[in-house]
Amino acid sequence: MEGQFLSFEDISVIITAVIIGTLARIWILKEDYRQYPSYPNGYLIHIITGFVAAALGAVAIPAIMGKNFVAVTFLTVALQQFRDVRKMEKESLSDLENTEYTYRGKAYIDGIAKTFESRNYIAFITAFFVSLTITIIPLNLWVNIIAGIVVGIAVVFFLKNFTKGKSIGDIAQVKEGKIEIKDSSLFVDGIYVSNLLGTDNAEKLFKEEGMAVVIYPNENHFRINLDNFGQRQAALFEATRALGNKRYHFTRKDYEQGRVVITLVPIKQDIDALIEVVKKCPLLESTKKSHSVMKTNLKGE
Repeated sequence: MEGQFLSFEDISVIITAVIIGTLARIWILKEDYRQYPSYPNGYLIHIITGFVAAALGAVAIPAIMGKNFVAVTFLTVALQQFRDVRKMEKESLSDLENTEYTYRGKAYIDGIAKTFESRNYIAFITAFFVSLTITIIPLNLWVNIIAGIVVGIAVVFFLKNFTKGKSIGDIAQVKEGKIEIKDSSLFVDGIYVSNLLGTDNAEKLFKEEGMAVVIYPNENHFRINLDNFGQRQAALFEATRALGNKRYHFTRKDYEQGRVVITLVPIKQDIDALIEVVKKCPLLESTKKSHSVMKTNLKGE
């Protein structure tokens, strides 16, 4: 009958790995300027899925050591569950599109969904390596646990930096733009934006409360990323999400110099915040065509 129960060592391995894997998920689940995931329900959902991912990674090694190879096959089920997390995020964000100030866009939604799927893999891999380390080191159990925790922290640090994406501020300069209205047409730094300001009230609103930033690519080939409609839509969404939108929001690109305009009439009047939020807008994976953009900084600098 004793063979049907886990030993103290196995229980210690599993509990330690689950805790470190879950903490890894919590560590990278930070609420930033984008306010996503939402608090507290969004947090709870992702912490629970991170816990499940960590549990799956933690029990894999004890199952193999116990020659319970049938139990290991459930890992294939886990992969499907992680994919369902991505599907859930995509459906949830797509359902909210019509309730936002402006659309996130399909490219941005896909990027967010992939991010949350990958973060569950981080919890899984971290717990797996913690479990593996504690199991294979032939020392005292408590020494093994400490070693497993150290390895877990190192794995999280590596994966966190490996999966960290870049932002617009990494490939471009973002500066305040000068708004001008000529014959009911809106211009920013001489770039034509729109002719929809056909009333005196609209012109007055934009002159008094309108704000604009212009994105200047650091190198010409970065235009490939910045000119992408999905990328420009993501930057516009983050601007309206951070500052609110009283009325009107536009994005336009300059075909000659590669500049990109983001302009709107925000609720919160803070040009520094607008510049910062555009800089921090993530570069979408679907727009990364350059090797220099795709290059991962493993040192976390």
